[in-house]
Amino acid sequence: MSPETILWLLVCLPAVVGAALALGGPVADRVAGPVSVFTAATTLVLSIAAGLAATAVDVPFVAGSSFGLSVDALSAVVAVTVAAVALLVLVFAVGDVSAAEGRFHGVMLVFVAAVLVTATATTLPTLLLAWEVMGAASYALIGFEWRDEVKPQAGAVAFLTTRAADLGLYLAAGAALAGGAGLALADLPAASEGWRHVAAAGIMVAALGKAAQLPFSFWLSRAMEGPSPVSALLHSAAMVAMGGYLLLRTHDLLAATGWAATTTAWVGALTALALGAVAIAQDDLKQLLAASTSAQLGFVVLAAGVGAVSAGTAHFVAHAATKALLFLVAGAWLSALGTKRLAALRGAARRWRLVGVCAGVGALALAGVAPLSLWATKDAALAAALEESLPLYVVGLAAAALSAAYAGKLLVVVWRRLPADAEARYDDEATGTRRVNPLQQTPLVVLSVGAAVLGALALPPWHERLRRALGGEAPSSTWLELLGSALLALVVVGLVVRYPLPQPGWAARWLHLQAVTDAVLTRPLLRLAHALARFDDRVVDRVVEGGATGGVRLASRLGRADVLGVDGLVEQVARATRRLGDLARRPQTGQLHEYYVQAVALLAGGIVVLIVAR
Repeated sequence: MSPETILWLLVCLPAVVGAALALGGPVADRVAGPVSVFTAATTLVLSIAAGLAATAVDVPFVAGSSFGLSVDALSAVVAVTVAAVALLVLVFAVGDVSAAEGRFHGVMLVFVAAVLVTATATTLPTLLLAWEVMGAASYALIGFEWRDEVKPQAGAVAFLTTRAADLGLYLAAGAALAGGAGLALADLPAASEGWRHVAAAGIMVAALGKAAQLPFSFWLSRAMEGPSPVSALLHSAAMVAMGGYLLLRTHDLLAATGWAATTTAWVGALTALALGAVAIAQDDLKQLLAASTSAQLGFVVLAAGVGAVSAGTAHFVAHAATKALLFLVAGAWLSALGTKRLAALRGAARRWRLVGVCAGVGALALAGVAPLSLWATKDAALAAALEESLPLYVVGLAAAALSAAYAGKLLVVVWRRLPADAEARYDDEATGTRRVNPLQQTPLVVLSVGAAVLGALALPPWHERLRRALGGEAPSSTWLELLGSALLALVVVGLVVRYPLPQPGWAARWLHLQAVTDAVLTRPLLRLAHALARFDDRVVDRVVEGGATGGVRLASRLGRADVLGVDGLVEQVARATRRLGDLARRPQTGQLHEYYVQAVALLAGGIVVLIVAR
C-alpha cells in the first residue's frame, strides 16, 4: 500500500464508516460498538503507518488552492494521540452508552475524521472544511440526548461561541489572499506586512476560541451536558486541543508579527491562572475537569506563544492521556452512582479500587507530582516562559500551583472514608447501576499508564529528539527547576489535604464570562435582531405589501384596458377582414359565364385606365 493511500485511508475510513453508522438506523445500532472499535483500531494503525511514511497528498479543491494533507513530525504525534485516545474512549462507550448506539458511534467517528483532517491540513480551505465539520459534530455530540432541552441548548452555546471565533479563519484566509501569500499554512508568514497582522489575528482568535481560552472559556462549562465519552474525547485530544495545536502549527506566523506571539503567551498564562481558580471553586466533578482543561491547555498556548513547540506538543500528549482518563473515571462513577457532585462522590474511589487507583494516578499527574507526566511537560513550558519573560514565568508558576490545588481537591474528596449515608447521596441525576464493567475499566488502566509515563517526552533524551524533529526554541528544564516544581506540587497538595479550599462565587460561576458575553454581545445582538425584525414588519413588509397592492390595481386596470381597447380593436380588425373575405367570396359562384363577364369588365376597366392615363 502506497503512503498516499495510507494517508487517504486515515482520514476517509472513520468518516465513511461513521456516516454509515449514523444513518444506518436500527441495523447500525446492533453492530455499532464492534464496528466503531474496529474502525478506531484500524485508524490507529494507519496513523502510525502514516507517521512513519511522512507523506503528503495534494489535489485540486477550490480556485487558488488545493486540498492538501501532510504528515510531518508534529501532525504525526498529534494524529497518533487522537487515534489512540479515540480508540480507548470508544471502547469505554461500548460499555457505557446504550441508546442510539449507531448514531452515537457514527458521529464520534465523523468527529475523529474531522480532527485528523485538521491535524494534517496544509491549506486554509482544507483546515476550514475540517474545522466546520468538527464544530458541527461537537454540537451533535453535546446535544446527543436531544429529548432533554437543556442539552441541545448547551450544544448550541458551545457551537455558536466557537463559531463566532471561527470567523477568524475566514478573516485569515482573506488576508492571506490579499497579502499575496496564498492559502498554504506554511506560506502565511510571507504575506505583506499589514495583511500578515490581520492573518495572525484571525488565526489567534479562531484557535483561542476552540481551545476555550479567555474570553471564550465559558462554553466548556455548557459542553459538560454531553455524555462522558464525548467529554473525554472532546476535552483531551480532539476539538479543544486542536486550538492549541493550531497555534503550535502556526507559531512562525505569530512570531513574524512581533505582537501575536507575546499576546498568545499571555492569554495562555492568564487562562491557566484564572481557570485554575475556577476549577478550585467547582462542586461538580465534570465542571472541575472542564475548567482544568481550559487551564491546562493554557500551558500549550503559552508554549506556542514563546516558540517552545516541543514543550507544547509534549504537554498536549500528556494532557490528552490524563484528561481522557479523568473524564472516563467521572463517566464510570456517573453511570454507577448516578451523580457527579463532589459531595456525593466522597469515598467513591474506595468502592472500585481499580477505578480509584486510576483516578489517583490521573489526579496526581494533573497536580504535577513527580514523576508523573504533567510534572515534566508543564515545567518544560515554564522553562521556555522564563527565557521569554520573568513576569510570564511567575504567572505560569502560580497557575501550576493552582493546578496542584484543584487536583488535590479531587484526590482528597474521592479517597476519603466512605460516609455511612453514601447511598442517600447517589442517583440525583440518573439511577446508577452500582457496577463498573470491564469495558469501562480497561481503557482506564491503559490511560493511567500514559498519564504516568508520557512526561518522558519533556525529559532528556526524548525532549531533545522531539525538539530536533519539531523545530522551534525549547530550552530544557534544569533539574533544579524540576525539583522545585515537584516540591511545589507536593506542598500544595499537602495544604489541600490539611485545609479546605475556598469557593468564591465569582470563580464558581466561571468568572461570569457567559453573563458578560450575554450583556456585551448576545443581548445587544438580540435587541438589534428584534429591532430589525420590527423594521421588517413595519416598513419593509408594508412597502412590499403596498407594492403588491399597487401591482394588483395596475394589473386590473391594464386588464380592463386590454379587454376594452386592445381586444376591441382586434375584434374590429377581424370583423373587417371577415367582411372583405365575404366580398371576395361572392364572385366565386362557380358559373363559367359569370367569370367571362368579370374578365370582360376587368379588361374594360383596364382599357379605361390606360386611356385616362395617357
